[in-house]
Amino acid sequence: MSNLIWKTDSAYGYPLLIKNLLRTPIVDRPDQEIVYRGEKRFTYRQFRDRIGRLASALTRLGVKPGDTVAVMDWDSHRYLECFYAVPMIGAVLHTVNVRLPAEQLVYTIGHAEDDVILVNAEFLRSSSRSRAASRP
Repeated sequence: MSNLIWKTDSAYGYPLLIKNLLRTPIVDRPDQEIVYRGEKRFTYRQFRDRIGRLASALTRLGVKPGDTVAVMDWDSHRYLECFYAVPMIGAVLHTVNVRLPAEQLVYTIGHAEDDVILVNAEFLRSSSRSRAASRP
């Protein structure tokens, strides 16, 4: 029996990278509106621009390929932007489970050796209130 290697042609003319997922809507329907929970509206063109601005901001912060960027946020348009921007600059996206107890959050972040943590301001306010409430 011979060692045959069968190679199939790719169904796509480009690598399946996260940045390529937006290619078709950006080219074919850049003004198509994206609606998040009826609260946030923007077009694919605006979405691409927001992703680019986030990627640029992370790069200016010093994030480089191979770094780990943690995200602490609810399912939101901001989270979706991180889902694209972080891998597009070659960094690793670490989605932190915000429902974990504080001790497990600290362990998870430490274990992942996150270089940058993007946090929804809502979590910062709630932790400040919790600390203030627990003071004598």
